[in-house]
Amino acid sequence: MIPFISQLPEPEQATWIAALNQALPNERIVHISDMPAAKKLHCQLAIVANPDIRQLTEFENLLWLHSVWAGVENLMISLADSAIEVVRLIDPILSQTMAEAVLAWSLYLHRDMPLYAKQQQSQHWQQHPHLLASDRRIGILGLGELGQASAEQLKKNGFKVMGWSRTAKTMANIATYSGADGLTEMLKQSDILVCLLPLTSATQGLINKTLLMQLPKSSRIINFARGGIINTPELLHMLELGHISHAVLDVFDHEPLSVNSELWQHPNITVLPHISAPTNLNSACEIVAKNITRFRITGEIPQSVDKINGY
Repeated sequence: MIPFISQLPEPEQATWIAALNQALPNERIVHISDMPAAKKLHCQLAIVANPDIRQLTEFENLLWLHSVWAGVENLMISLADSAIEVVRLIDPILSQTMAEAVLAWSLYLHRDMPLYAKQQQSQHWQQHPHLLASDRRIGILGLGELGQASAEQLKKNGFKVMGWSRTAKTMANIATYSGADGLTEMLKQSDILVCLLPLTSATQGLINKTLLMQLPKSSRIINFARGGIINTPELLHMLELGHISHAVLDVFDHEPLSVNSELWQHPNITVLPHISAPTNLNSACEIVAKNITRFRITGEIPQSVDKINGY
């Protein structure tokens, strides 16, 4: 018996539990409230989706958690001093979904769609010069699975693509940078900056005035990572100055975004409701099932998140 622990609405939890049971016919996946106390004492693993950490204290012998999300920063903070291992979802379909979103919204900025939308509202007919994709420089912060897939997708569509990561990585036909000096070098060349970094103590508030000033004037940014990576007041200041011409924001410190947030009506911000790369139920369940089946056979926990680095 394996508990599913989540703060999702009950109907969504029921959907996940049904799908997981179908993918794992030799196991029994249950809502945490349906698991007897005696079973909890012997439980070694749990499947989670943004769980209430307090509920994990009911399981004295947990070895590991399998998240059905790719982002696990809240778990990393809460379990920093715990021996419980956390396995995040690594799904090629998720990577492709994110790559599609990065391409779509990069094209949105590349083809000046926010500008033409404003012109339509004022019934203003004016054509603007078109820049070839090969002349548009796009920098990606973060070269994990999502970042690499996105970089390759952009490259296929003719953009000049660069990528930055904390440690050095190499990609065919894509310029890669690392470290503080590498970040500065990439930023000064980026007409569009795409953030796909995990939220860690090192990336909290990383996109601030100091970083944004290193971008070319009138550059644009896309944040498909986590809201905490952006210093929102400083981003707003840079937008008012015109140093940043537009921001596409899909993630926020608090979600749903408050109806009172000034971001909704800002003329140079596009607000999205965290839709850049939703988890695919079927593929996620298949991956979770393979990992749990392998654990039952070998006793080996799948590759877990580094609690020091946070990813």
